[in-house]
Amino acid sequence: MQAKAWEDLKISDDFLFGKVMRNPDLCKRMLEIILDIKIERIEYPEEQKVIDIAVDAKSVRLDIYVMDDQHTVYNVEMQTVNMDDLPKRSRYYQGMIDLDLIEKGAYYKELKNSYVIFICTFDLFGLGRHIYTFKNTCQQHKELLLGDETTKIFLNSEGTMDDVSSDLKAFLEYIAGKTSDNHFVQALDNAVEKAKVNEEWRREYMTLLMRDKENFEKGLEDGVERMGNLTKKLLKEKRYGDLDRATEDKKYREELFKKYQI
Repeated sequence: MQAKAWEDLKISDDFLFGKVMRNPDLCKRMLEIILDIKIERIEYPEEQKVIDIAVDAKSVRLDIYVMDDQHTVYNVEMQTVNMDDLPKRSRYYQGMIDLDLIEKGAYYKELKNSYVIFICTFDLFGLGRHIYTFKNTCQQHKELLLGDETTKIFLNSEGTMDDVSSDLKAFLEYIAGKTSDNHFVQALDNAVEKAKVNEEWRREYMTLLMRDKENFEKGLEDGVERMGNLTKKLLKEKRYGDLDRATEDKKYREELFKKYQI
């Protein structure tokens, strides 16, 4: 299991990104640059927001979760792996944020503006844009907004079009590994360098690496044990074709695990 050394982390690594963005001035400025708005102040409801609605529901751990003086909620995620489920993951995050607010006693009409923002190191939609912004609109009348006050944004650090401000472009280029004399980029770079000498964060990162390594190894061991038990059962029943299929077909393998209660 390959993992980066602490010294090699960059702003595009979600652990370091989350720590640097604990600085409210940097986080507020980042949001202002992305959304082209002015924000008076932001606050952090929790150090690392975890939304866990029910025991049997999939919980989410959010990289950045802040609220401004107008109670607008901002969730910002760093994404370095191009996964085809990202649009639906943004939908799930948006829904979980709303459910979390409702759980706290809010009425539907009290739900405020919310933004789910993914900072990607790749072009999710392949059009060369630096930014893709999605709001719910009427398909029969494109100018008509649903008015649910939700926005999903996907940023692309590899954008090629001239479609964003110089500040946002410099920020995205920094995410991609390029430096510049942009004031905000310089402030971010200084914050990254300071983070690298924070021993408490370094120990926390190493602890997380160790935990992830242990979980990964345990997962491998459990997987081998489950497959071994399934193989014994199928061989005992002389289901050789099913065994061969189970080694290649993950979905079918899971069906057999469920059938044999493995």
